[in-house]
Amino acid sequence: MESKIIKSRKISKGRAKGEIILTNDSISFLGGVDPKTGTVIDSKHELHGRNIKGKVLVIPSGKGSTVGSYVIYQMSKNKTAPAAIIALEAEPIIATGAIMAAIPMVDRPEAAVLDILKDGDMVEVDADSGTIKVLD
Repeated sequence: MESKIIKSRKISKGRAKGEIILTNDSISFLGGVDPKTGTVIDSKHELHGRNIKGKVLVIPSGKGSTVGSYVIYQMSKNKTAPAAIIALEAEPIIATGAIMAAIPMVDRPEAAVLDILKDGDMVEVDADSGTIKVLD
């Protein structure tokens, strides 16, 4: 089977490979994710109790306070950050955090990633070329 390539827009440079963790809920890093562990702590969030450390986080968008950018940066320093982020629409908080933390990030994928991708799928995000490659 041939690998599927999904074109997208580069937000934060870099490349990363990893396992998908997907949510249909927007995420707030401030108060929503524990920067010490990478665990989603927002009790109302679909990913509550799950860990995003080293995963490729697939989200519709981010939400919340601008301090969320610094939470993402702190997660990078703590080695608890996602390996990459794929968003339907990047908003300034998560985009700034990804750039500060050097986490590859893309948005505006040309395919319905929330329907195509699923938890556990392996992907390679190449933000420099604006591609998401679904690996076999």
